[in-house]
Amino acid sequence: MAAQSFDVIVVGAGPGGYVAAIRAAQLGLKTCIVEREHMGGICLNWGCIPTKALLRSSEVFHLMERAGEFGLKADNIGYDLNAVVKRSRGVAKQLSSGIGHLMKKNKITVVMGEATLPAKGKVSVKTDKGSEELTAKNIILATGARARELPGLEADGDLVWTYKHALDPKRMPKKLLVIGSGAIGIEFASFYNTLGADTTVVEVMDRVLPVEDAEISAFAKKSFVKQGMKIMEKAMVKQLDRGNGKVVAHIETGGKVEKHEFDTVISAVGIVGNVEGLGLEALGVKIDRTHVVTDAYCRTGVEGLYAIGDIAGAPWLAHKASHEGVMVADLIGGKHAHPVKPETIAGCTYCHPQVASVGYTEAKAKELGYDIKVGRFPFIGNGKAIALGEAEGMVKTIFDAKTGELLGAHMVGAEVTEMIQGYVVGRQLETTEEDLMNTVFPHPTLSEMMHESVLDAFDRVIHM
Repeated sequence: MAAQSFDVIVVGAGPGGYVAAIRAAQLGLKTCIVEREHMGGICLNWGCIPTKALLRSSEVFHLMERAGEFGLKADNIGYDLNAVVKRSRGVAKQLSSGIGHLMKKNKITVVMGEATLPAKGKVSVKTDKGSEELTAKNIILATGARARELPGLEADGDLVWTYKHALDPKRMPKKLLVIGSGAIGIEFASFYNTLGADTTVVEVMDRVLPVEDAEISAFAKKSFVKQGMKIMEKAMVKQLDRGNGKVVAHIETGGKVEKHEFDTVISAVGIVGNVEGLGLEALGVKIDRTHVVTDAYCRTGVEGLYAIGDIAGAPWLAHKASHEGVMVADLIGGKHAHPVKPETIAGCTYCHPQVASVGYTEAKAKELGYDIKVGRFPFIGNGKAIALGEAEGMVKTIFDAKTGELLGAHMVGAEVTEMIQGYVVGRQLETTEEDLMNTVFPHPTLSEMMHESVLDAFDRVIHM
C-alpha cells in the first residue's frame, strides 16, 4: 500500500504533541498524529490531571477535618480510597476523550500504534492491523518521558511503586517511604500523608523541593513536618529488602546506614526521555542523557525533524511542551515563532501548602552577578488568607536593583499555583517594579500579597 503523505506528522499525543497538531491544522497544514497508548499522553492520563484530582480529594478531606474551625459540624469523617481513585480515573478519561474530539474537529488524522523513523521524512507505524507507512516534510517528536528507575530500587507494583501504581493503588499505605522530594514525590507524599499514612520523604540533596528558592523550601519543609511527615535530607536509599509484605530500606545519612521498615515505597527520582526504538541515532540525532539535543526552536539538526516537551530539554513541564508545540507549528507554517525562555516558565507543585515560582531564585540571581532587592509578604498579613483559614504562607519577589526588572517570584501557600501567572506575565513583558506598584490589585484577594511583596522590596510595604 502506498505511503500516506502529510505536511506534518507528530509522534506522541501528549500536551506537546496534540497541541502542535492542532496548531499545524489551524495553519492549513495536512496533519497526522501517532500515539501508541492514550490520547493526552502521560500528563493527562497518568500525571498532571489525575494527580490533581487525587489531591483535591485529600484537600477536601483535610477541610472536613477542620470543620469546627469554620463553625461547622462533621462527624465520622472518612474516605473510600477506591471511590477517590475512581473519580480521578474518570476525570482523566473524560479529558482523554476530549482530545479525540479535538482531533476530529481539526481534521487531524490519528494513527494508533508504535512509531519508528526508518529514514528522513518517513514514519513507520506498527498497528494492531499491521503497519502503516507515512511521509512528511516535517516531523515533530513528542514522545515524552517515563519514570527513572534506579538499580535495586525498581518498582514491582506491590511493595515498590512508580507514579502509575501510586495513582491507582490497590491498598492504602500505612507506613510509606517516598524517594525523592521533587514535585512528583512531594505531591504523593502530601496526598497519602493527608489520608493518614505515616510518611517519610528521603531527599539526596540538602533540602526538599531542591529546585525552589531555599527560603521557600525551608518554609514548605516546616509545614510538612508540622503535618507529621518525616523529612530526611542529604540522605540516600542504598538498598531495598523486600519480603513478607514489607520493605526494609537501607538509608544512608551522614556516612551511616540505618534500616527502616515500610509497607510501601514510592520511587520518584526523576524521568528519562522516551528516545529508544525510534531510530534516532541512525538519522544523526544527538542524544544527551536520554534527551534529544535541540536549539532554541526545537530543531534537532536533522532537516525537518523537531523535538518538543519531555523528550527535549528542561524544564520538563506540560505547559512548556504545549508552548513548544505551538512554536514549532508556527515555524513550519511560516509564522513568527516565539522560542521558549526557561526563566519565564513557571513551576508549580500542588502539595499542601502549594508551591509556585518563576524566574531566578535569590541564590541564582546573586550567582549571576545581579545587585538585588528582595521583597517578602506573609499570608498572615492578608485578610482573604485569614478569612479562608489559610494564614500560613509567603510571597517573595526578587528585583534587579539597578533596572527594577522582576527577576524572580516565589510563593508557598494556598492557591499560589493560580497566582503565579501574574508574575509570569510580568516576566514575559519585562515588567519593572514601577509597573507592578502602580497596578491596582482587587480587594479582598490573595493576589494583594503579590503587590505587597513588590512594595516590600522597595521599602513601601503597607500591611506589615
